[in-house]
Amino acid sequence: MSDQPSPVAFVVAYIVRDALPPSRADVATLFGTEMPRYGVATELVGQGGGQASAAPWPAGGMHVVGTQHSRFAGVCAPLWDLLGLLSSLRRGRPDCIQVRDKIASGLLGRLVAWLLHVPFIYWMSFPIVEGFEVRCDDIRRTRGGLNGRLLWAAHHLRARASRFVIYKWVLPGTRHIFVQSEAMADWLAAKGLPRARMTAVPMGVDARLFERTRIVPAADARLDGRRVVVYLGSVARARQSAFLLDVAEALRRAMPEVLLVIAGDAPSSDEMVWMRGSIGERGLEDHVLLTGWLPQARALGYAVRAEVGLSPIPRGTLFDVSSPTKLVEYLALGIPGVANDIPDQKLVIEQSGAGLCVPMEAGAFTAATLYLLNNRSAAQQCAERGPAYVASHRTYAILGRNVANTYKKILTEQG
Repeated sequence: MSDQPSPVAFVVAYIVRDALPPSRADVATLFGTEMPRYGVATELVGQGGGQASAAPWPAGGMHVVGTQHSRFAGVCAPLWDLLGLLSSLRRGRPDCIQVRDKIASGLLGRLVAWLLHVPFIYWMSFPIVEGFEVRCDDIRRTRGGLNGRLLWAAHHLRARASRFVIYKWVLPGTRHIFVQSEAMADWLAAKGLPRARMTAVPMGVDARLFERTRIVPAADARLDGRRVVVYLGSVARARQSAFLLDVAEALRRAMPEVLLVIAGDAPSSDEMVWMRGSIGERGLEDHVLLTGWLPQARALGYAVRAEVGLSPIPRGTLFDVSSPTKLVEYLALGIPGVANDIPDQKLVIEQSGAGLCVPMEAGAFTAATLYLLNNRSAAQQCAERGPAYVASHRTYAILGRNVANTYKKILTEQG
């Protein structure tokens, strides 16, 4: 396919939750690179604070109002989004208004779309309301005293109001809903939303960035002579990241030369302190390497020195409807994956044959990892199957074509 963009056929005014400039591939790559190939331009609206380069948005315009670093960001975001949306309208009337993972701004987007007589589209990559409710439960369990009760009451009120707004006002008013996975589409359909108005867009990879021959392996002597296992991604209590240390302990007992590389950061400094402290308390300093945040190229340099990639994702409402990137990244790099049985990961393993799918239990993950480390023939077969599967199913070039065709259908049909 030509790298030259097609003439603009549709313009999407897109309010996003993540900080701008965008760094997530399902915004930066999908909308910044792939959509212009099909004539779909985007006017991004959101708050600043992203770590990505501040280069001009290549697919339309970027309207940054406010910052996510402000202590008032949560309260002010809808107003900032309105100002950003008004700024985007100065460049012309869009063909639709789309909102990603925002609730109050979702209501705003629906209202503006109604005023402009254009379709309103919602992009759900995460069950935000259910995330608020999990946060309430965490506060109830961990915070005591009057301050804890007041904090719980505030979060409870936010969760209750958000549930009413998103499921009664925002989603019922959409022309279409893009979701993270087929499991999420089924979950929303069970809530009464029309399944025919949903399109699943799972996480993928930029094929150029994950071409193994272009990646420079990490020159880190701590990996020399070790049987390296890798985990790409963030660590946090909510992700049950201590599970990785359970696996590392079991691997150490069975194969002392194993080194688990955790290439990622934590969402906060105290979470990183907790993870490093846990590694020390278990005496795993020689068997777990926690790198902290790395640029993608360096993180992939560690990954390509690994023999197995781990992708444990906790089961439950929040993650069962997700589409984790790390498993697809391992497969793209030719690294056999060991993943647990959330629906999207189970689907990828079954379709690709490029890894093993087991329950999220330390014994099961350990046994699967040791099988691949000890059975080079099976590991090689997985390594060969992974890139071919990703190339035919999970690159953003392929996902972009599906999304562009969906826009064409939505934006050319009569309301």
